[in-house]
Amino acid sequence: MSTLLHISASPRGAASESRAIAATFLDAYRDTHPDDEIVEWDLWDGTLPAFGPPAAAAKMAVFAGADPQGDEALAWRAAIDTFRRFDAADRYLFSVPMWNAGVPYILKQFIDVVSQPGLVFGFDPERGYSGLLQGKKAAVVYTSAVYGPGRGLPFGADFQRPYFDDWLRWTGIDDVTGIELRPDLATADADTGRRAAHAAARDVGKTF
Repeated sequence: MSTLLHISASPRGAASESRAIAATFLDAYRDTHPDDEIVEWDLWDGTLPAFGPPAAAAKMAVFAGADPQGDEALAWRAAIDTFRRFDAADRYLFSVPMWNAGVPYILKQFIDVVSQPGLVFGFDPERGYSGLLQGKKAAVVYTSAVYGPGRGLPFGADFQRPYFDDWLRWTGIDDVTGIELRPDLATADADTGRRAAHAAARDVGKTF
């Protein structure tokens, strides 16, 4: 039995295009993986810890081979607990809307909290980084209201998918499938793209 963790970075609830496409994926996944566990994690639910000065100091202490102390130790424990919640799954579904050409800040916060030495990555001075999340796979729903491939710079640029796909592969997750709906608002025919995105979500969900 596998555990699929759905991580949503959209705060828009039922109005969210990315969450709606994710729901289609999950319905198809349930039909073909009835014994698997599905866990939902709304990044806006208040459980994601901050990553401020104590956490940053703790990270650098661990990177240098030292043990965090005091407030830094508490911040480090919160980061480890968050990582373990993430690492408990072996399959991931992310709902990622585009915000200002990139990802929502809450998703960047999640990345900064869990991306810790000895947890998500290893580092060798000669060989560089190595991803530690082996044997996992991810599907990502990418949406944007205005940006679309080939629309030109007046309609925005994509720093969303390249950034997030790169982060996943940096962690060691190299089996990554993207599902896109773009644009979903500033277009004369959003419904055609919406139907195609939901169809893709069903297809990926069945075989994921």
